[in-house]
Amino acid sequence: MTASAARADTRLSPRKRAGNGPARRIDADEIGLDALVGHAGYAVRRFQIWIFQDFIKTLGDVDIRPTQYSVMTVIGANPGLSQMAVAKRLGIERARLVHLLDSLEQRKLVKRIKSKADRRSHALHLTAQGETALAKFKRLAAEHERHVEAKIGKENRERLLQILAGFT
Repeated sequence: MTASAARADTRLSPRKRAGNGPARRIDADEIGLDALVGHAGYAVRRFQIWIFQDFIKTLGDVDIRPTQYSVMTVIGANPGLSQMAVAKRLGIERARLVHLLDSLEQRKLVKRIKSKADRRSHALHLTAQGETALAKFKRLAAEHERHVEAKIGKENRERLLQILAGFT
């Protein structure tokens, strides 16, 4: 069996894969999840995927990703932080943060200034353009949060934030 035939075969009902009965495609929501239904990690990951997709769709016109938004928000709230401090606070690998900052710097949203206290370090600041952009990003992110609330309800959103507060 070829690889593409094997992939197609997984979309058929178990009876058809076994060679019994007529072929029938299975919709994704018909596939049983077994123990995954009771796994918090699985449910959180599925919700995270939905959240990221909605965030990207809602902020698509301004071309900002969730991690870029997080970095800009932290820099905006804490001008002069080092790259290391931002990476540590947001749980981002240093190499990934450097790449992300490069892209934000190319867009003239963030600037790195050599630290006066430690020449090996850079202080991060939003540019004037970055401050204006972040204000717009925050308005769009608030719209995204309204989508989350519409999906799970206001009380559930508030409860979810309380539950997850220990991980921030």
